Amino acid sequence: MIPVDDLLQLVRAYNPKTEEALIRHAYDYGLAMHEGQFRHSGEPYFSHPVAVAAILAEQRLDDATIITALLHDTIEDTGASYATVAEKFGGEIADLVDGVTKLTNLQLSSTETQQAENFRKLFMAMSKDLRVILVKLADRLHNMRTIRAMRPEKQAQKARETMDIFAPLAGRMGMQWMREELEDLAFRVLNPEARASIIRRFLTLQKASDDVIGRITSDMRTEFDKAGIRAEVLGRAKKPYSIWRKMQEKEIGFSRLSDIYGFRIITQSEMDCYTALGVIHQRWAAVPGRFKDYISQPKSNGYRSIHTTVSGRDGKRVEVQIRTQAMHDVAETGVAAHWSYRDGVRAKNPFAVDPARWIASLTEQFDAEEDHAEFLEAVKLEMYADKVFCFTPKGEVVKLPRGATPIDFAYAIHTRIGHATVGAKIDGMRVPLWTRIKNGQSVEVITADGQIPQSTWLDMAVTGKARSAIRRALREIDRDRFIKLGRELARAAFEHVGKKATDKALETAARHLRLSTAEDILARLGSAELTSRQVLQAVYPELAPDEGEEVGRDGAVIGLAADQSFERARCCQPLPGERIVGITYRGRGVVVHAIDCDRLSDYNDQPQRWLDLHWHEGKHPATSDVTLDITMSNDAGVLGRICTLIGEQKANISDLTFVDRKPDFYRLLLDVELRDAEHLHSVISALEAESDVAAIERLRDPSRAMGAQQTAL
Repeated sequence: MIPVDDLLQLVRAYNPKTEEALIRHAYDYGLAMHEGQFRHSGEPYFSHPVAVAAILAEQRLDDATIITALLHDTIEDTGASYATVAEKFGGEIADLVDGVTKLTNLQLSSTETQQAENFRKLFMAMSKDLRVILVKLADRLHNMRTIRAMRPEKQAQKARETMDIFAPLAGRMGMQWMREELEDLAFRVLNPEARASIIRRFLTLQKASDDVIGRITSDMRTEFDKAGIRAEVLGRAKKPYSIWRKMQEKEIGFSRLSDIYGFRIITQSEMDCYTALGVIHQRWAAVPGRFKDYISQPKSNGYRSIHTTVSGRDGKRVEVQIRTQAMHDVAETGVAAHWSYRDGVRAKNPFAVDPARWIASLTEQFDAEEDHAEFLEAVKLEMYADKVFCFTPKGEVVKLPRGATPIDFAYAIHTRIGHATVGAKIDGMRVPLWTRIKNGQSVEVITADGQIPQSTWLDMAVTGKARSAIRRALREIDRDRFIKLGRELARAAFEHVGKKATDKALETAARHLRLSTAEDILARLGSAELTSRQVLQAVYPELAPDEGEEVGRDGAVIGLAADQSFERARCCQPLPGERIVGITYRGRGVVVHAIDCDRLSDYNDQPQRWLDLHWHEGKHPATSDVTLDITMSNDAGVLGRICTLIGEQKANISDLTFVDRKPDFYRLLLDVELRDAEHLHSVISALEAESDVAAIERLRDPSRAMGAQQTAL
């Protein structure tokens, strides 16, 4: 545990005028209140609040925040009360401690409805005083650093919560260093095999390329000296999770990943930033489409920097960020820079945003969302997505997330325009509606009377506003069909627990789920926006099936008649968790296909054979086989390692066929028995991280479909 004198020394280093007596008093009070309490690791519990205070001291935060960190668990875990804390340390600190306590009691990783409501409370607490969330983030960071002392299931829950909520929130607040560390700590828990594999590849790469960071850093410094620019150059390899995320987004293996090194150039002035950019681009070739100027167009959290990617030594791509020291301080601490102290006075950083204005702009759009799903999507869009800035034909700026399409643009202008969209132009040229908009482009939407939203738009849209509006419109268009399907799903779910899906039961569920009528429940159930488990839980929470309960084969698919049997189509091998339809056959029952199976086009002229089907919720047994097409190195022990990785993911190999043998590589087909789509993703992710796997994909082969001679019902 950090002694009080060491903590005070940390604070004095940036704030010589600190109220040492008050911090010492808070330290002694917290130590006394937590006397006899211990962490899972066996350490005294008070070592945790002190470590949180030290993390915040490293960010040069004010005395009130440091004291709040020391006391943040006293109201929740000890005999202390709000009144006692207010009497001893003042109302400001008592309010902060109380705010952190309320955040701690929020169960953020709960159902979607509860999660949306808890996010509202989270932003409400942030709007009162942003320092509350700074303490909570530091609290989560220290808990993640010491997570190994927890039970495995608790580790997994906290890691998922960190990855889904706290890491993106830290990034949204501009605290990029904290986001990266939180992600990496969570990644270590959630996918240790992938992280270890990436680290092994790094070590191999470093041996092969020698000290590439040192050599590029030296080259940059030499170029700046020639140009007369005073600048600090910092180089580093990207974090394992950052590399993993890029591998997933680009669907490529480690060997094909290029820009895994990053460099920061810190200059004396803003003018030097642009001069340094010119020096970099003169010395190394710029990679097209990888330039962003956040100095001329800062992010809403105050972040300013120039980003570019160049081809460095040996053709290796490196990412370069150029900024001044003041910009760098904000880039490191984000919104927290507002409270930063230097030499005993509040540091006046011209780039630090006003927290009150920042949080007001953040919460304004959320307050307008009444539906919990729309609210949650708005929150996640704001927290997770990088932004692109595009323009209307009149020159007005529209901010959208990266990957947005003209569909998102249209709905950002107005819902009515979104509904009537039939086409779009980007920079004056007609483009498909699925085109991804890039920074600085001008977008024009073409509309027509009588146009209605298409279901395919949901796959094109990425913003919460667009997706919600499209879903609402589609619900109205397909409402009767969805209600019919929803009634069948509800009947099966209620009968499974010995109950009937009466109108009264469904109306009760509607009230609990904040919907108007029983038909709204059925429509959302039929459109897969609600699950039958959620509906059942709203009426009979004690009878709702446990998510861990295994689903039998006979009840695996919902939507079949009592006398109908089913089999999975060999062409697409659908898995639980994927959208499915059924095709009826005389004497064969029903063949279940994935909704995107190419073979379904053969039945477009036979609508009477199609059935709307859903997988039953719950834990399915690992008996659904999927074929993986793998290309791997022809080295000793590689196949054994691949089989071991699959076994570690609790999957079974049912068949193995070599289809191509070369001196350096083998290509083989593996049939693997899996539970569901998530299980498939885990297996593929583990194999992609293996250095000797050059390529892997799920094999879907239309030629393996059921025989064409079968006759229709």
